[in-house]
Amino acid sequence: MHLDQLLQFIISGITSGSIYALIALGFTLIYNSTQIINFAQGEFVMLGGLFAVSLYSVTHLPLVLAIILAIAIVTIVGVVFERLAIRPLKDSSGITLIIVTIGASILMKNVAMIFWGRDPQTMPPFTGDTPINFFGASITPQSLWVIGVLILVVIMLQLFYKRSVIGKAMKATSIDPTAARLMGINTSNIVMLSFAMSAGFASLAGILITPISMTSYSVGGFLGLKGFAAAVLGGLGNPVGAVVGGILLGVLESVSIGFISSGYKDAIAFLILLLVLFIRPSGIMGSKLRGKV
Repeated sequence: MHLDQLLQFIISGITSGSIYALIALGFTLIYNSTQIINFAQGEFVMLGGLFAVSLYSVTHLPLVLAIILAIAIVTIVGVVFERLAIRPLKDSSGITLIIVTIGASILMKNVAMIFWGRDPQTMPPFTGDTPINFFGASITPQSLWVIGVLILVVIMLQLFYKRSVIGKAMKATSIDPTAARLMGINTSNIVMLSFAMSAGFASLAGILITPISMTSYSVGGFLGLKGFAAAVLGGLGNPVGAVVGGILLGVLESVSIGFISSGYKDAIAFLILLLVLFIRPSGIMGSKLRGKV
């Protein structure tokens, strides 16, 4: 394999890994506030892409406005989901809540199939599709959008945690919910905010990836599992680990295409997930940074 080919695989891996990282951040936010895994996370990705496509191509809204509205709608869906499905069962066991998220995932998937149909849908790249040469490899403007948005989200999230009162309340809730309540923090609202932010990040990921790989009612489960694998790889509950896990998973997937076969690309994520669970359940950064969100 030539150096430019390897570079091409790495760039492709960072692009897909950035999407996995955004989804993994959603898993992390909800896990930190509720200690449950939200298996409906992938459906927020699917809804983000489909709402953006409809708002842009059917209602003919400007692209930026269509994206903002799509993120807002999915964020509201996340809040409604927390209010109607999670909050009434907050005292139930963890396995009950996980089953609820799986049920919600199936419901959203089927509603999307009825509303949007089975055909894949797409939208144009944000700023054209002319590839840029980078040391012999090609990088599309949409890939730069994906990577740039992830960097911006990570910076904004760190500032949110460190500089805002609400961010510090979320941090306190993730470390010790009982102590946070005793300090006067409304942990119920923190949980709702976690679901809202989680849905927002997922919808953003769905919108960013749609011009590259299209979207449909069925992409949520697949991307959700990749995001979950990234979160576990980096260390479930650790936002930095989620980003590291996402990028690493994407690069490993992409490079495996060059060294093994494209047929094994999707199996890599689940192989990595199993290996991490067997060898280091806390993930790459889980044990070291847990509690220092």
